[in-house]
Amino acid sequence: MASTAKSQMVDEMDGSKTLLIPKKKHSAYVYILTFFAVLGGFLFGYDTGIISGSMLLIRPYFDLDTFWTQLIVSATVGSAAVSALIAGFMSDCLGRKVVIILGSFVFAVGAVVMGVADSQVILLVGRIIVGIGVGFASMTVPVYVAEAAPPDIRGRLVTLNQLFITIGLLAASLVAGGFSSWEDTGWRYMLGLGGVPAIFQFLGMLYLPESPRWLIDQELEATARASLVQIRGTEDVDKELEDIKESVANAKKASLDDSRLVIIRIWTTPHVRRAQIVGAFLQIFQQACGINTIIYYSASILKMGGFSVQQSIWLVAIPYSINFLATFIGLGLVDRVGRRILLLASFIGVFISLGIMATGFQLAAINSPPIHLYENNTDIDTSCNTTDYRSCNDCTTNLDCGYCYSSTMDGSCLPVDNDNEADSMLGRCNNSDTSGSKYIFTYDFCPNDYGWMLVAGMGLFVTSFAPGLGPMPWTVNSEIYPLWARSTGFSVATAVNWSFNLLVSFTFLSLMQLITKYGTFWLYGGFCVIGFIFTLIFVPETKNKTLEEMEDLFKTDEERKLEKSKLGKNKINDKKETGNETGF
Repeated sequence: MASTAKSQMVDEMDGSKTLLIPKKKHSAYVYILTFFAVLGGFLFGYDTGIISGSMLLIRPYFDLDTFWTQLIVSATVGSAAVSALIAGFMSDCLGRKVVIILGSFVFAVGAVVMGVADSQVILLVGRIIVGIGVGFASMTVPVYVAEAAPPDIRGRLVTLNQLFITIGLLAASLVAGGFSSWEDTGWRYMLGLGGVPAIFQFLGMLYLPESPRWLIDQELEATARASLVQIRGTEDVDKELEDIKESVANAKKASLDDSRLVIIRIWTTPHVRRAQIVGAFLQIFQQACGINTIIYYSASILKMGGFSVQQSIWLVAIPYSINFLATFIGLGLVDRVGRRILLLASFIGVFISLGIMATGFQLAAINSPPIHLYENNTDIDTSCNTTDYRSCNDCTTNLDCGYCYSSTMDGSCLPVDNDNEADSMLGRCNNSDTSGSKYIFTYDFCPNDYGWMLVAGMGLFVTSFAPGLGPMPWTVNSEIYPLWARSTGFSVATAVNWSFNLLVSFTFLSLMQLITKYGTFWLYGGFCVIGFIFTLIFVPETKNKTLEEMEDLFKTDEERKLEKSKLGKNKINDKKETGNETGF
């Protein structure tokens, strides 16, 4: 009788043999390590989500204009872009684990500063500090997880970072909803509570091992072996350790042959330059499709669609919940169908959803309630009461004005009360007016029947974004660079992501005033089309490849032939040297 090996099963069907290799079982420790590391993603998601709801309370509390609103929202993004670049250098010098610990500590400090801020300047400082922590985490966490993960589940574990971002977003929406009725202090609790998971991550990371690849790079082989044994849960790590040592040795040899700065070497090494360009453009398209306008300004967008402040804050939980659930699609498919297909499908869905939201805003503008009354007050000079404004949409485009009405036949445009956006400074919608209670005053939005299109569009947007455009740029960037370029290449891609995040979030409100609300969303849709074409042409599939095999994906046939030729010559030279040493 033939014996059946534990490692394989042979199934005979129609005379053919199919080899079935059972899935590997992995140590629970690698999941514990991943959990504490991707808490950095939770912090990223929480801060991103909480600013959406809290700004509806912060803006009137500090009487912020459009510039300051965009500045407060974008400050974290700007500091994260800078700190992500620094984090690449720091993670090479200090280690991946140390940078993640520093990031959680800095985030906790920033959360406290925001929670106790007594001026818009102090709040801005807190946002900048938090951004430093987020930048450290966003650059280092995917690299740390990718270097610790087994190849067959690496994509899934790196994608967990995106899942935890969505959990952070969902948690932020629930916290914001819970404190939304506390007009004066609710935003302080919203921002300050972000420090709790940061402290939890800080404590957890203290007991986790460093990346084995980084330890080998530092010539700490014994520590690296102990780290790998701890992560894999087995002593049988010699083969993997030898592969890592070979990869590190090749990287160091390349460094000795070329002593230039890593960033210069990246741009002068053709296949690594191609990888960097692909990685950077994936990050650009992730942001240019408008994801962080949906995240940072989701409550504001819903308010523009006609919902009240509290309704807007609570409704944000719908797209955030869908975002969380849809990320499981990416988790289940990333190592099956691959990164590239998920990206392409994601671009299509995001484009359709942006079209739905743009159409909703466009229909609301076309069917905007007319202005029938022009109220005069000689004591107050205002630009709102002008015949140039013929509809609510015309009126509310001016951020100093709001629409006052009791029906669609008696609308007027009045200046907003700077102390209370729910009232006008004068006229029928001023609370001091005896007839004020029968009228409704809307600031920065118009009454319409198309708010459902914004909710539906947001829901489809995050459903499409979460499995593909959300995690895949990070997953691909954590894989495609050789060891000598990994930290620098990933930090450059991360900085590009944050830079375009900053550009999109800082210009969103201004763009809506300049090219209209619907024009802005059609613009983002155009970037999705370009991103789809770019991915189709230039992005290779990386699933089931080891980190050491990735380089070959970006090499041309000529470069592969040249490399084989060099390897052959090196082997001949090695044999000659060995022969001389042994006397043959």
